[in-house]
Amino acid sequence: MVLLMGLWVFLGCADVVRGGEQPLSRIAIERATAAVVGSARVQAHPTVLGLKGQSSDWVLVEFSHPNPSNDDWIGVFSPSSFSSEICQPENYGDLPPLLCTAPIKFQFASFKNDAYNTSGKGSLRLQLINQRADFAFALFSGGLSAPKLIAVSNKVSFENPKAPVYPRLAQGKYWNEMTVTWTSGYSIKEAVPFVEWGPKGGEQTLSPAGTLTFRRNSMCGSPARTVGWRDPGYIHTSFLKELWPDALYTYRLGHRLSDGTHIWSQSYSFHASPYPGQDSLQRVVIFGDMGKAEIDGSDEYGNYEQASLSTTKQITKDLENIDMVIHIGDISYANGYLSQWDQFTSQVEPIASTVPYMIGSGNHERDWPDTGSFYGYNDSGGECGVPAQTMFYVPAENRAKFWYSTDYGMFRFCIVNTEEDWRPGTEQYRFIEHCLSSVDREKQPWLIFLAHRVLGYSSASWYEIMMGSYGEPMGREGLQELWQKYKVDLAVFGHIHSYERTCPIYQNRCVQDGSNHYSGRFNATTHVVVGGGGASLSPFRTTVPYWSFFRDFDFGFVKLSAFNHSSLLFEYKKSRDGNVYDHFTITRDYRDILACSVDNCPRTTLAV
Repeated sequence: MVLLMGLWVFLGCADVVRGGEQPLSRIAIERATAAVVGSARVQAHPTVLGLKGQSSDWVLVEFSHPNPSNDDWIGVFSPSSFSSEICQPENYGDLPPLLCTAPIKFQFASFKNDAYNTSGKGSLRLQLINQRADFAFALFSGGLSAPKLIAVSNKVSFENPKAPVYPRLAQGKYWNEMTVTWTSGYSIKEAVPFVEWGPKGGEQTLSPAGTLTFRRNSMCGSPARTVGWRDPGYIHTSFLKELWPDALYTYRLGHRLSDGTHIWSQSYSFHASPYPGQDSLQRVVIFGDMGKAEIDGSDEYGNYEQASLSTTKQITKDLENIDMVIHIGDISYANGYLSQWDQFTSQVEPIASTVPYMIGSGNHERDWPDTGSFYGYNDSGGECGVPAQTMFYVPAENRAKFWYSTDYGMFRFCIVNTEEDWRPGTEQYRFIEHCLSSVDREKQPWLIFLAHRVLGYSSASWYEIMMGSYGEPMGREGLQELWQKYKVDLAVFGHIHSYERTCPIYQNRCVQDGSNHYSGRFNATTHVVVGGGGASLSPFRTTVPYWSFFRDFDFGFVKLSAFNHSSLLFEYKKSRDGNVYDHFTITRDYRDILACSVDNCPRTTLAV
């Protein structure tokens, strides 16, 4: 019994850090049976959505069941032909399941329908986004574990299901290059993708776009390869080059059909990046582990990632004062249910269409057994990194490896992939040292290291129970010498769903006391965990380590503001209200960066 209880605690805490269970995984759709009731009805209207060109719209679903129960639920399926598809069994010798695919979202029939259990009648108001196919709504009984298909609705569709949607900006490989990635239903045989863009009010030009997609056999396992599979459509990326520093540009997505007509998106705008080293106000938001949620309340079985809406809202609200966003891993938490990537890109569209939205890889994007990931867990749900590296552009030499550097004015960001080996002697370790050593600190004084898993310090109870440590095993070994040698200002991590800031620390020792203001020479790197983007929170251990200066069991994000080459402001804001709950400033000159501190003085000579 003691052993079983220990195992329960062990797994329970692991579940906390992994953000809980994907809501769609709670539905045993492969066990569904047909139990059609002739007198049951499901009706959805309007039947045509997006008549004003919008990529999201609302549907009213009305339903009735002669034998209602608390376990009845409504599933939203797309394409609408879900009940007539022929399924292949996952294992040889199994019988083919009745239904091949999980719904894209669901809600219990009694949700806001208090009289449903007696009247058998109810309605749900649901938001749909354009996902390149039509929709149908199905009424099930038997709960989520033994679903019985009772009735299916009429079809609902967007006016143009294939329209270009959800643009995602990202920094290119050069400072004066911006990339635009978007999703559509048009293959290159049907239409030619491009971006029309130019200075606001000035001459517009056309830039071609490349097109990628992936297939079911690109997935590494279930559910991504089975009930979670959904065609991702086509992912297009265009490179907008030779931009003028800080200039305002407008753009819109286009597809030229074979008959010469054009399909257009709405118009968007962005500011080009500053020249590396440019002395101007530059503001970057950082967080991890956000996920997505539904504003109509669907899928929120256990409030899985409801706080992601608050994070998105606060960042969108302050977007005029933000220049770039970095999401350091655990992006959508699709976990093998590929429809959720569309849901995520729709949710962040107000942000990602306006400022560069840079991402890192986390365990929920990459990890899958026997696929080369550093950790052999099944956290990606069989995706093994493919959707993330296709849906978003990153300026990496190899997008599958997902480590890269990006410059923004006075900032140098070194973004590491903790799901690949980072230890000394590896390819990634060589990248890390090159990224840190190659920056000109006179022009770019603010050097930031970012990674998903905590390679530094965290007092989360998960690390205590799972690993008996204050971070990833082998995390600091080999890296702390690099951070100290190259005077990394901040090491920022996600993975733990809460906020924590350390003193400037090196080799488990506070080289300098934690403070709200640092001035003069660099002493050691400050470590920050900011994984409270939206997924369920991770508790701390009860005792507070001496090096933990500030910690908060809540959702939030970090904002860095570089005012000039000598002054940086760090702010931690809560997602609930956008207010600042922790902050510090760094004030120093270039000579302070050059000055010696512990273990980072170059060798000298007595020669004259």
